[in-house]
Amino acid sequence: MTLSDIKNVLVLDERIATAGQPTEEQIIQIAKAGYEVVINLALGDGDYALADEAGAVRKAGMAYIHIPVQWERPTRADLERFCDAMEARRRKKIFVHCAANMRVSVFMALYRILRLGWERERAFVDVTRIWQPNETWAAFIEEMLEP
Repeated sequence: MTLSDIKNVLVLDERIATAGQPTEEQIIQIAKAGYEVVINLALGDGDYALADEAGAVRKAGMAYIHIPVQWERPTRADLERFCDAMEARRRKKIFVHCAANMRVSVFMALYRILRLGWERERAFVDVTRIWQPNETWAAFIEEMLEP
């Protein structure tokens, strides 16, 4: 089993990977790949969610951060919590996931634009590798990028 077996996984660089929901076995593989932090943007009670993801991540020796983002109502506060979590761990190897790497792909693009100064077109390349944001998420993106 490798990281490539995780749903919609994208290794963005040597420090950050994103994906859909990993299994407990895949969490062990994430740790073996050298990741130090897992950030989960999915809800904790979805059909896809693990019974005790926090426990599984900690047992594998990684830190766990849960920022549950409502699929139909992402908020600026959610994005700010995510950006702050990424900034606080900028020297760590981070694995970020949600249910299908849709929420995460948008949050990563917005983080790259708002905090790292990337240009929009470059930041959204990885989003389009996963999906085309629906009406809710397209509106959220525009709202977050308003001056």
